[in-house]
Formats: sequence, C-alpha cells, structure tokens
Amino acid sequence: MASIRDVAQKAGVGVGTVSRVLNGSGYVAPETRKKIEGAIEELGYIPNELARNLFRNKTGIIGIIIPDLDHAFFSCLVRETEVALYKLGYKAMVCNTVGISNREKEFLDMLNRNMVDGIITAAHTLDGEEYLKQSKPIVSVDRDFGPGIPMVGSDHESGGKMAAEIFLKNHCRKILHITGVAPDIAANDRHAIFESIMTAHGVELVDAVMEWNKFDHESYWEIAKKAIQKCDGIDGVFAADEPALSYMHLALEAGKKVPEDLKVVTYDGMDITRLCYPKVTSICQNVPFLSETCANTIVDLIENRKRVPHKQILSVEVRQGDSTYPVKLEYNL
Repeated sequence: MASIRDVAQKAGVGVGTVSRVLNGSGYVAPETRKKIEGAIEELGYIPNELARNLFRNKTGIIGIIIPDLDHAFFSCLVRETEVALYKLGYKAMVCNTVGISNREKEFLDMLNRNMVDGIITAAHTLDGEEYLKQSKPIVSVDRDFGPGIPMVGSDHESGGKMAAEIFLKNHCRKILHITGVAPDIAANDRHAIFESIMTAHGVELVDAVMEWNKFDHESYWEIAKKAIQKCDGIDGVFAADEPALSYMHLALEAGKKVPEDLKVVTYDGMDITRLCYPKVTSICQNVPFLSETCANTIVDLIENRKRVPHKQILSVEVRQGDSTYPVKLEYNL
C-alpha cells in the first residue's frame, strides 16, 4: 500500500506539500498540485482518514441520540438525518438510550473526548444540566435547554388545534386522549392545547398517560386494552401513531366501525398510518425537513458557517384518511 512518502517521491516534492494538497491548507502551485494528484492516482494512494481528522481537529462524525430505533418516528428521523449529514460531508453514529439516562450520558461524554464533532439529541432522560455543561455543538429536537443550545421542532401547538377541530367537526363527545409524561418537551404542547379546546367545547376526555420513553409495542397494546375494557362510549381517539392504531385495532375487533362509531386521528403520520385499514387521518410532522434542518444546524455550529437561531419551529399538516369524515379546517375554536 502506497504511503504519503511514496506520493511525495513520485511527484518530486516534499511530504509537507503533499499534505497541504490532501488537507486543502496552504498554497500549492497549480502545476505542482497536478503532479501530486497524478501521483496519487497512479499509486492508488488512500489518505489516512484518522490522521487527517487529527490534523483538522475533527472526526467527521455526528452523534444522534434517540430513545428507541424501533419507534417509527425516531427510525425515520435517524434515516433522514444520516442522509442529510452525508450530503454535508459527515457520518452519523446512533445511540439508543432505551430509557436509560446512563446511556445518554455516556454518549454525551463522547463529545468531551472528541470522539464526535457534535450531537443531535432527541432523547430526554438525562437532566438538562448535563447538556448545559457542554461547550461543544449540540442541537436538540423538541426540548428547550435555553439559549445556549439550538432547538429544532414541529409546531405542535398548531397540530393540537388541527386535531381538536377535526374531532369537533366530526361531532365527537367522548375522546380517548393518550399522552406521555415528558417534562420540558415541546411535543407536550399539542396535548395541552388539545385538552384546553376540547374542555372549552364540553367534550369529555378520557386521559390515558404513558411513561415517557416507553416505546415498546407491548406497552401500546396494554394501554389500549385497559382503555377499551374500562371506558364505554368512546367515539374518538387522539394519540401518536402506534398507540392510536392499537386502540383502533382492538375497537374493530370488538365490532366498532371506523369512522361511523369511532373517529381516529394520529400524530406523527408515519408510513404505518397509510398501510393499515382503514387509512388513518394524521397530523404529520415533516420528518425529512426536520432532519435536514437538524443536520444543517449542527454543521453550521461545527464549522461556524453562520449564526443559528435558538428555535426553529416547522409546520405540520393534516393528511386526510378514512378514519374521520373530511372537514375544512378554519381554526375557529
């Protein structure tokens, strides 16, 4: 395998000149550069990526911390973020916290040890102080740590209003509302505004509260089973994709008709909502745009390309399915 010295000897230049060409640092005459590039191609020289990164004081790797890769939303977020980072010249390293704060902290420590250049975090089991102690680039998904850490998220308040108006115009009177306990998470806004609007219009809500970071399928089935056994007269359900679909599945098995007897609106709008029958009305987060924004923001921070805003809030939209009757949204709530 050819070395940098072999390239320098072949091109008739010093090792330092070859290094400047490889690292894009310093001036090298066009004719000399052409000789070096020819020698590299002829010898099939492959630069030592680790050495180059040490020279540049960077790894070219961004860490992505999520609660659970088995969850459709986070799986999509990772996939789209990895693609966006690759286009920007970076690779991704993924950490599943699976609800364990120590895993999140260990991955965060990699930032201190210069094993990653920055972190995009969408897992929130760790106390915020651990993030605020960091001086290196971090981008948060849906959690506001304060002005020191940029946040990227969806407009969850608008999403909650959209869902509320759909149920009101579908004349629902008793709605199963499946939520998660997640302090300081912007996604809570959709639940808060939804509850406020429903209550103001005299609609009864049956709250089913799940633990935050509890993303396994069995937990979704269990909360759906409890709700369908204990709560009579439910004519609507609002929740994230999978818990809402779990309840719809059990309701259909019990003989209910959708949307005649039960209206279903899910939040996130992942592919599963279009693969089930009937297709479900969803409030959709724009995950590709969310991921692209996260990737651009973390790279802007790492490379000091431009000043980034503290908060970037992205629009959500309704995708009409067959689990509710179509309505024209006006936000007259």
